[in-house]
Amino acid sequence: MQFTDIIEKKADGKELSTEEIRFMIRGYTDGVIPDYQMASMCMAIRQCGMTARESTDLTIAMMHSGDVADLSDLPGIKLDKHSTGGVGDTTTLVVAPLVAACGGTVAKMSGRGLGHTGGTLDKLEAIPGTDVELSMERFCEIVRTIGVAVIGQSENLVPADKKMYALRDVTATVRSIPLIASSIMSKKLASGANAIVLDVKTGSGAFMRRQDEAEELARLMVDIGTMAGRKVRAAITNMNQPLGMAIGNALEVKEAVELLSGNIPENDPLFEVCMVLGANMLELGGLARSKEEAEAKLREKIYSGDGLRRLHWMIDMQGGDASYLDPDRIEELVAVRRRIAVPAPRDGYVTGMQTEGLGIAARLLGAGRETKGQAIDPAVGLVMQVRCGYHVDAGDPLAVLYVNDERNLDEAEAMVRTSVFIEDDYRQPEPMVLGVIE
Repeated sequence: MQFTDIIEKKADGKELSTEEIRFMIRGYTDGVIPDYQMASMCMAIRQCGMTARESTDLTIAMMHSGDVADLSDLPGIKLDKHSTGGVGDTTTLVVAPLVAACGGTVAKMSGRGLGHTGGTLDKLEAIPGTDVELSMERFCEIVRTIGVAVIGQSENLVPADKKMYALRDVTATVRSIPLIASSIMSKKLASGANAIVLDVKTGSGAFMRRQDEAEELARLMVDIGTMAGRKVRAAITNMNQPLGMAIGNALEVKEAVELLSGNIPENDPLFEVCMVLGANMLELGGLARSKEEAEAKLREKIYSGDGLRRLHWMIDMQGGDASYLDPDRIEELVAVRRRIAVPAPRDGYVTGMQTEGLGIAARLLGAGRETKGQAIDPAVGLVMQVRCGYHVDAGDPLAVLYVNDERNLDEAEAMVRTSVFIEDDYRQPEPMVLGVIE
């Protein structure tokens, strides 16, 4: 089998066989197929696409290029959720303990933040002592004991994806829906869950800016999961404003604790999206027969305090000091040298936001990273004081910046001002949940 023939076949718009796809991934992972040939293949896929069957074969081949977690000894249906990346997205810290408190088995492997988006591991590490680099044995022991644990992916999880993504990043082939879907789903399948709820973001703070593209990606990922024998659902959610009010690692931990303490209203966008994701996880796990029953169970675990207790328990079992989640200590996590309000430049209604700009503002303050391995400051970031639809007077705070290092302060302030759009006339805010694909 010659790889040049396979490239030419795909460039002609023809469907690749399962064996041809396996040959490609095996050869590239082993270093037999060089970067320049794989770059040509990625461009052919971007231009000609792939069928759902091809995309599934690509996903499975990538999944088996490295370690595959075996969670079969854990009880029940193993549940996972994944977000395609957003701003102020604190859902894992809320949903994972809530679903576990409802009897679910949540064995989650997460990633770190890069660019304008946050990462769950960085948020967990904002709580002193929390270990997200546990062995699989310890990870499974914690899940077996309390129903939930969140750790980082092993270094040898889907090595084919690591190589391919680095190549796609420099060859203008990132924006290919089959390649995006296989990248995400290969890691999810290798992580060992039986049922997966995907949170596919769309809008100004998302990778998929257009809703139709987000829906196409979501459908393909659901198809891939189904063909691979998993239960998968995908919620399409709005990233045209931050999901939560907090943007920054410890700040988002604090907001998650607020929600789990019952102190965030049920019409809040973060609450709404957490309910949708959590309810779908409970339904897929056989723990609720309807959306209404699932949401009722989740609410009960919020207002009884069981969800927050489960988060405490998880942090404690992963080596963290869970006392920082208590009301009299949580402010210690977000202690900074200065808190600076960014004032509204005029009267009017907040009609929209450039959400990526708000994420960049937090990164400029030290809450995020531009390159892998870059150090971050867990305490800094910003807390929005407005949402779309709010009325403001000139001088009212749009956001409060939490600042330690002031080197990029002026740029961060300017980024916030230009990322919040204020107009004379009221505009109805867009819904946060745009649909669920099964």
